[in-house]
Amino acid sequence: MDFTTGGRLEVRITPADVGKRVSVRLLTGAADPHATFTDVVGVLTSWTHDVLCVTRRSGEAVRIARSSLVAGKVVPAAPARRRGPAASARELDRVAARGWPAVESEALGDWLLRASGGFTRRANSVLATGDPGLPLDAALDRVTAWYGERGRPAYLQLSTGAEDTQELLAAELDARGWTREVSAQVRIAGLAPVADQDADISAVTLSRHIDDAWLARYQRSAAPSPEVRAVLSGGPSVWFATIGGAAGDEIPAAIGRLVVDGRWAGFAAVEVAPERRRQGLAQAVMTALARKALEEGASAAYLQVETDNEGAHALYEGLGFTVHHTYHHWRAPHGDAH
Repeated sequence: MDFTTGGRLEVRITPADVGKRVSVRLLTGAADPHATFTDVVGVLTSWTHDVLCVTRRSGEAVRIARSSLVAGKVVPAAPARRRGPAASARELDRVAARGWPAVESEALGDWLLRASGGFTRRANSVLATGDPGLPLDAALDRVTAWYGERGRPAYLQLSTGAEDTQELLAAELDARGWTREVSAQVRIAGLAPVADQDADISAVTLSRHIDDAWLARYQRSAAPSPEVRAVLSGGPSVWFATIGGAAGDEIPAAIGRLVVDGRWAGFAAVEVAPERRRQGLAQAVMTALARKALEEGASAAYLQVETDNEGAHALYEGLGFTVHHTYHHWRAPHGDAH
């Protein structure tokens, strides 16, 4: 990456560029004869007291002393993905929220406060896209009070790594003592290739309704509550997939969930019994659900998977899903939000 003018390295960024995407080069171990250059690309989220903070696509915040900076420039926004359907992060985050609806919700400007008895952070956090309609500290006070009234910790869900994500808000939360706890990737794919997989779907049963056997395989909830059933059953058009277990076993060998919302088909809760893994059951579930989504007019697919779930990443990459952006859950500090 060219940082030079006339062959001379230059720092062409200033504190006025906070909020822009930048590429910087820094010298690590300057006193060491083996010092090396390191390049960092991301959103410049702060520049205070001669320390820069650049937030990478993954959400990692890199703090850089101004004295170690040898070059830097503003670069274009992250390019659109070349594979998979075109979509903004805001569109995907809102579609995903409709596909995993909270039992209770309330608007705060463009933000959406969500509560579901503690079942999953997605359904018990603020979808913080857009403007809350209040100064930030007042909005955070409202958020913490709202969750406090329900006996729950306050979480904000923010995305990073795409053109319209919330790196700056994440930096503001970090400065106020909020803690980033869990991160997940939003992956997308064309729906037809998922449906065209060479998978045996003869054993897959599809249903509009969730039952106790399906829930017995679902690992996210040991004791299904009304909130669990409500979130899983909610959404524009929901289907549940099941592959039965061995003879005499009431717990399914594999399950999955699909929600169709316009052009989007959202996949979730794809789980396989440990002793039945690597037998193609997850692929069969995904294929059967994808074919149902095509019947309902969808053309694009999305799913959300935690960043440390390596087995799931391998499965989804094999089905053609690529990373669009990453979202993170930020938890309020104990006591005051700021």
